[in-house]
Amino acid sequence: MRVGVDVGGTNTDAVTMSGSTVVSAAKSPTTADVTSGIVKSLSILIDEGSLDPDAVSDVMIGTTHFTNAVVEGKNLVPTAAVRLGLPATTSMPPFIDWPPSLRSSLGKHVYLCHGGHEFDGRLISPLDPNELRKAAADIASKGIRSVALSSVFSPVNEDLEQEARLILLEEVDDLDISLSREIGRLGLLERENATIMNACLRPLAIRTVDGFQAALDKLKISCPVHVSQNDGTLMSADFARRYPVATFASGPTNSMRGAAFLSGVSDGVVVDIGGTTTDIGVLTNGFPREASSAVEIGGVRTNFRMPDVISSALGGGSLIREKGTDLTIGPDSTGYELNTRALVFGGSELTATDIAVAHGQAQIGDASLVAHLDPELVLAAIDQMQRSLAETIEQMKTSAGPVPVVIVGGGGVLVGDDLDGASDIIRPDHYAVANAVGAATAQAGAETDQIYSLAAIGREAALEEARQITSDRAVAAGADPQTVEVVDVEEIPLAYLPSNAVRIRIKAVGDLRSDSSKKEIVHDR
Repeated sequence: MRVGVDVGGTNTDAVTMSGSTVVSAAKSPTTADVTSGIVKSLSILIDEGSLDPDAVSDVMIGTTHFTNAVVEGKNLVPTAAVRLGLPATTSMPPFIDWPPSLRSSLGKHVYLCHGGHEFDGRLISPLDPNELRKAAADIASKGIRSVALSSVFSPVNEDLEQEARLILLEEVDDLDISLSREIGRLGLLERENATIMNACLRPLAIRTVDGFQAALDKLKISCPVHVSQNDGTLMSADFARRYPVATFASGPTNSMRGAAFLSGVSDGVVVDIGGTTTDIGVLTNGFPREASSAVEIGGVRTNFRMPDVISSALGGGSLIREKGTDLTIGPDSTGYELNTRALVFGGSELTATDIAVAHGQAQIGDASLVAHLDPELVLAAIDQMQRSLAETIEQMKTSAGPVPVVIVGGGGVLVGDDLDGASDIIRPDHYAVANAVGAATAQAGAETDQIYSLAAIGREAALEEARQITSDRAVAAGADPQTVEVVDVEEIPLAYLPSNAVRIRIKAVGDLRSDSSKKEIVHDR
């Protein structure tokens, strides 16, 4: 039996699944420490008798904990950014595009060193061990232990990052080093930014994942813990400790994967309406369509894999106000206080949920408490919400024709049975906890994004090497080697580069390995 948990901004959802069947589901308000909210949701399942702790084989958790830490600038540790690229790259040093407040919280510790490669693998300059030792000594003198190590074009050749890592550890053996080759894609600043984020979050990641495990221990659930990644796949707890940035978009991704599983729709639009926001994304072959451009997190451009999602401030707790003839919906929301502040729960504030109840779209709370609402106000609010959703769906579509739209999330009651641009409105069973279902049904996965010179290595050899690297990473993330398969291959010829260069991106997934939590992964120390 599997248990899926998704920690949202308003609620923490949990489901128990036996095979492909949802046995039970629970919701509880998200808590500031995240962990106690997880305990509460799982306790509900246990108390109802639908969850036997001894029968649980795996627990999958999706969390916004690390995203919130970056956005709020909290729980981040001082981090040294070491870049290999001199004499190039001096005009654009690390942290150059970071918001001042976030840059200050990390300390602005920058070390530019010799090294790096050209796009075709040629050295920019040799590594200078003494230069790195001097940087390591200075890092140690400041009491810094988290390091983000980036080398120019390391996706082409990672050797210098590995060599530099060993030199730094020879000087200071307790450094916690994140390598850009393992974090981001092509694009030095964006890849470096993602690596810095990963490095500053790793101590928090260790505490958080350990907290997840402590929560399960408290409930006497003894099984592997897996954490959702941005692309709809899972990683082991140990992998999550190393790569916390891989969880940044796990919330909407879980919802989209859950929507695909519950509805059977592999290609279409998913509308996930929570208590605070609405996330709209596109399914392609059952997985979220990935963003093709850099994504900003907390005002910082990054380039690790993220779903292509548009978020809007519409949720079940969105506050509705009349200003003369104007009607506003959100952006402020009651959030997790919906069940005390909304009219249908005896509160004093008009929310989107109250409108849905008054219109007859939902049976929530006490409908008599909204019977006094002006019918014209109710219709105007419903129409505005429908138009807002339809416009966002049009932005996400790649063709003019109607597409199937899957509605999920606890706020799905805000959507009527007809929506412009939708060929069909689908509300699958258990749609309110689709995010937790997405976590519970996910596979382990990994991705490779690398440039190859086909003049030096043939096309087939390059593809085979990239496939093998990706498959190995999927196994390291917790996949059973016997089930790993490549699900996406993208070749992009780089016509502006010599040597017949090509960019190859490959994604592989596999079923979870039963002993994945016991798999030892060598840490960057």
